[in-house]
Amino acid sequence: MKKLILSLFVAIMATVVVQAQQIAVVSGSSTSIYRSLETAISKAPANSVIYLPGGGFPISDEVKITKPLTIIGIGHKVRGDNADGYTTITGNLQFDEGSSQSAVLGCYITGNVIIGGTGVVNDITVRYCNLNSVQVKNANCLETVVNQCYVRGTSDFNGANGYFTHNIAYSIYNLDNGYIEYNIFTTDSSIFGTGNVLPYPSQSTSIIGNVFHNYGNKYTSQCLTSDNLLADTTGNWGEGPVDCSANYSQLFENPAGITPYASYKFKEEYKNLTNRCGIYVGNGFSDDQLPPVPYITDHRIPEQTDANGMLNIKVRVIAGE
Repeated sequence: MKKLILSLFVAIMATVVVQAQQIAVVSGSSTSIYRSLETAISKAPANSVIYLPGGGFPISDEVKITKPLTIIGIGHKVRGDNADGYTTITGNLQFDEGSSQSAVLGCYITGNVIIGGTGVVNDITVRYCNLNSVQVKNANCLETVVNQCYVRGTSDFNGANGYFTHNIAYSIYNLDNGYIEYNIFTTDSSIFGTGNVLPYPSQSTSIIGNVFHNYGNKYTSQCLTSDNLLADTTGNWGEGPVDCSANYSQLFENPAGITPYASYKFKEEYKNLTNRCGIYVGNGFSDDQLPPVPYITDHRIPEQTDANGMLNIKVRVIAGE
């Protein structure tokens, strides 16, 4: 995967290096350049990858994505010599009928990711993003994935299934027959309306390994619940609750809300909890929030050409996973 990404990077750089803040759309071996996100979405062939540089990209609510597209920003943290700030999408990203198997990675989104406003939309992935919320409008939408994101508001899955895993989030509503696992929930009403639509009991929602500031108005029906830590509250919830005498503010290095400046690593005295609950269990949470694009980590540009008139430029590049 990294070799493919770096090859694309080399192919694109010659085109865009002198055209900062422009958008590259890669479809097969073809690369096109556009000046606005709305135009890139309109012109991109199905199954294209839209690469957004650092900067702001407004999008109107009139724009709906109706074909499979992958939108990749440079991230929502400043890093690298080629990171001109971070990638901000101003507005909502709306995935409508025809856009199944789309994805958005590495962006700060001022609004929401809206799925299934018209028709059934399956297999939407949101990863390494800082966004307001995910709103699934059609209960028949399948396999929405929200992973390793900062989710500032309340997400509503409207009875659809999905995977909400390894996120730092405010709260989530009505995700049925899916997975809510290894998240940090920062609000007093973290999880509610979940698991109440169950065509088959074996498909109930798995709510495992989360840390809840306070579970508030919890409503779960026939869900599998275990290894959840309920901070700043009393009583047990589900099988094998995580027993911890510390309150929420004492657990983490810097529980400063839903921001990249916070740190939800357990303090040294609570490190034993790391393998049971929280965002670093298993494959874990990426603190770097690096999407799969190249980053220049070092470069050397000589002041003059060599004896053959060549300028020997050396660039060190890494790519996110």
